[in-house]
Amino acid sequence: MMSTWSRSAPWAITSRQSAPRSAKSAARMDGATRGVSGGMVIRGCRGSGMPDPKPGLPYHAAMTEEPMADLSRLDLLRTMGQGHLLDHAETLTGSRKDRFLAELAALDLEELGTLVDRYVRSYTPEMPPGSLSPAPVIGLEDPSREPARHTGEALIRAGKVACFTVAGGQGSRLGYDGPKGCFPTGCVTGKSLFQIFAEGILGAQRRHEVVIPWYIMTSPLNHEATVAFFAANEHFGLDPTAVRFFPQGVMPSFDRQTGRILLAGPGELATNPDGHGGAFKALRVSGALEDMKQRGVEHLSYFQVDNPHAKPVDAVFLGLHASSPESSGEFSSKMVPKTSWDEKVGVFCQADGRTRVIEYSDLPEELAKQTDEHGRLRFIAGSIAIHAIGVSFIGKVTGDAAFALPFHRAIKKVPFFDPDSGRLVDPQEPNGVKLEKFIFDCIPMAEKSIVVEADRVEEFAPVKNATGNDSIESSKRLQTERAARWLEKAGASVPRRADGTVDATIEISPLTAQNAEQLAEADHPASISPGAEVVI
Repeated sequence: MMSTWSRSAPWAITSRQSAPRSAKSAARMDGATRGVSGGMVIRGCRGSGMPDPKPGLPYHAAMTEEPMADLSRLDLLRTMGQGHLLDHAETLTGSRKDRFLAELAALDLEELGTLVDRYVRSYTPEMPPGSLSPAPVIGLEDPSREPARHTGEALIRAGKVACFTVAGGQGSRLGYDGPKGCFPTGCVTGKSLFQIFAEGILGAQRRHEVVIPWYIMTSPLNHEATVAFFAANEHFGLDPTAVRFFPQGVMPSFDRQTGRILLAGPGELATNPDGHGGAFKALRVSGALEDMKQRGVEHLSYFQVDNPHAKPVDAVFLGLHASSPESSGEFSSKMVPKTSWDEKVGVFCQADGRTRVIEYSDLPEELAKQTDEHGRLRFIAGSIAIHAIGVSFIGKVTGDAAFALPFHRAIKKVPFFDPDSGRLVDPQEPNGVKLEKFIFDCIPMAEKSIVVEADRVEEFAPVKNATGNDSIESSKRLQTERAARWLEKAGASVPRRADGTVDATIEISPLTAQNAEQLAEADHPASISPGAEVVI
């Protein structure tokens, strides 16, 4: 049984609140969206809050221009070891063949050959810079934080801040059939990740008396279902015209041994999203960047969809980003101290005078294990994928014809269609190469970039795995722990077990409070009973 706190009935016992309608049921709503062609090309996404995007290309250049079906260059595929695609095209007929040939013609053949040679057939991992040092960090007790709060609040009130969420993933690793953002995550109510963020934005709008636009980058895999989910839930109280959806680009998936592009089905290339590093180009080509400029937005609060503790709008962080002498206001980041030398998070470092993130797998072990005179890890600043980004910076780098981020290679199990047998194959071992770009590779492009410390319990409760670390179970424990800390700071009594863990399950709506100070000013219970499930 769950207790819901309210002023009129402090301990009215209610039935468990219903979670928002599922992504699957929402996607069935008539008229909410139109289809996704071939699982790759977005067409006519009505209800997205954006103009209908042009048909995209089946890789990272998606959404730029209407692809021209110039078939004269397709013979180059044979010289590049991709002749199987032309052979497969000959087995197709009618419109399916025409669509497949158009997709092949849209490929950047020159880049394709380079990518296959560099990342698939003869891959050599890039070595990190030789002169790495820990990145400077603005700590939790830094005196500049309080003045920055006022700066950030002024930016928010002036309408110069928008939220940007990367939400292209599916919930398959969590055993959930739908977009990850639709996954029920609230530790008592089962609210979806999207609803938690929406309530955070709505709460900030009410406090600052301003509309805060929200830009959501989906993928071709989940765009339709995401748009429908928001429509089915009436955008969780937000103004639909201020919630904008657009899909990221995709890349072909390659056979690990041969470098051949895999097929997903007859007349259909196997593809994967091009990573959050494709966000900048997607913002530009979708029209979202221009929309920000028209609205007067100057800074983006960037966070990924799998972290319910991410603050959609953090005045302190935004103020530091915009006003710190160490920041050019282009690209700022949050960190939490790593829990161990081998924790699987990227690490903020400096090389050649520039801040950058080194992936955990690329940081040499001898550096990862280094400690200072106090026994603390030197390379301790772990990335939690929360950033503040200047809109003008995005325009500057994407307006440069030479702008390009490096690809990162991942070996994955990629289901594929075997045209010889006519069967779909579900591999038991990793058989494919997926290429992605990461947004943190933009950090060295900023003139000056700051890294700001965050409290792990306050801001990092990711839902990435079905069990174990970073799972829904661990996230719910952190949600309760954070709520308990806020209550205790407000003078409430919270039951704890002998090991210090909370003997209750507590969820605080972002509409009620988004930090301990706000909760202290709001109505809240004076005590929590052992074993209770409480929503405030």
